[in-house]
Amino acid sequence: MEENVFNSRTDLSQLHEAVAQMRSEIGKVIVGQQEMVKLIMAALLADGHVLIEGVPGVAKTLTARLVAKCIDLHFSRIQFTPDLMPSDVLGTSIFNPKEGAFQFKRGPVFGNIILVDEINRAPAKTQAALFEVMEEKQVTIDGHSHPMEKPFMVLATQNPVEQEGTYRLPEAQLDRFLFKISVPYPTEEEEVAIMTRFQETPGEEIASLLGVVLTATQIGELRRKVRQVLIEEKLIQFIARLVTATRSHKSIYLGASPRASLAIMQSSKAIAAMQGRDFVTPEDILEMIIPVLRHRIILTPEKEMEGASEDDVIKEIIHAHDIPR
Repeated sequence: MEENVFNSRTDLSQLHEAVAQMRSEIGKVIVGQQEMVKLIMAALLADGHVLIEGVPGVAKTLTARLVAKCIDLHFSRIQFTPDLMPSDVLGTSIFNPKEGAFQFKRGPVFGNIILVDEINRAPAKTQAALFEVMEEKQVTIDGHSHPMEKPFMVLATQNPVEQEGTYRLPEAQLDRFLFKISVPYPTEEEEVAIMTRFQETPGEEIASLLGVVLTATQIGELRRKVRQVLIEEKLIQFIARLVTATRSHKSIYLGASPRASLAIMQSSKAIAAMQGRDFVTPEDILEMIIPVLRHRIILTPEKEMEGASEDDVIKEIIHAHDIPR
C-alpha cells in the first residue's frame, strides 16, 4: 500500500522511458559497456561529473560523444595535451581597439556537455583550471564571474596513470567527480560482435542514425523528480557509517570527505528513479558506493604493495557493516 502512495506521488514514467530510449540509441553503436552507460546516465540525472578510466580503444570517448548526441545540448570536446594552457580551456580577455576595452573570449569549456579527453595528459596547472567550473559552475577571469548554462556536465576520460606521459590528478580534482568508471576490456563474444557490426556498417554511419532523446528543459524536470525520491533516515545513517569507516580503516591512508556521502545519496536516488522507484533501497546504495568512493580514497603503501585495489577495500568495509532492512 505504501508503494502505491509513493508511485502516485512521483510519476517516473517519463524518466524511465527516456533512460530506456537512450540505452537503446547508444546500443546501436556500442557493444556491451552497459555499466558505463548506466553510470553516465545516473550522473546526468544526479547533476554530477564523470571520470572514465580505461586503456585506449575501449570506447570511452565514443560513448561520451554518443550520450551528448542523444541530448539536444551544446557539446564541446577538449583534447588535453602536455602543452595545453588554462586559457586554452577557460578563455581569455582580448583587447578590442574599437571599443578601447578588454572583452572576454569564451573557451571551449563553455557548453552543456564537455568531453575532456585524456585529462591526465595535461600538467597540474591546466587540470586545476577545471576546479572552479566543476564545483561552482562558473569561471572567474579578471575578477568577473561567467556562469555556465544549465545543465552543465564534464565527462573526462583518462588512461591508467601507469602509462607513459600521464600526470596523476590531484585529490581535490578527483573529489569533484561524482563517479570514477573503470572500463574493462570487452569479452571475446563482445569483441566478435564489435568486429561484425563495424564490418557491416562503419561506426560513423551508425552514429549518424542516433536521434535526440532529451532536451535541456526535460533534463531539468527529470532532475527535479530525482531530488524528490525518498530516502529513509536509517539509509542516510548507513551511508554516513560507510563513509566514516573509510577515515579510520587500517588499509586507507586518506578517507572520503562529506562530499562522498552526498554523492552516494544523490546517485542512489538517481539509480532508484531509473528503475522506476521513487524510494531508495539498500541495494541502490551498495550499487553506487564503489564508483563513488574508488577515486576518493588512497590506500596505504603496504596495502598497495599487497596488490589490493580500492574496490577490494571498499568491499571489506561493506562486509563489515550490517545492511539495514
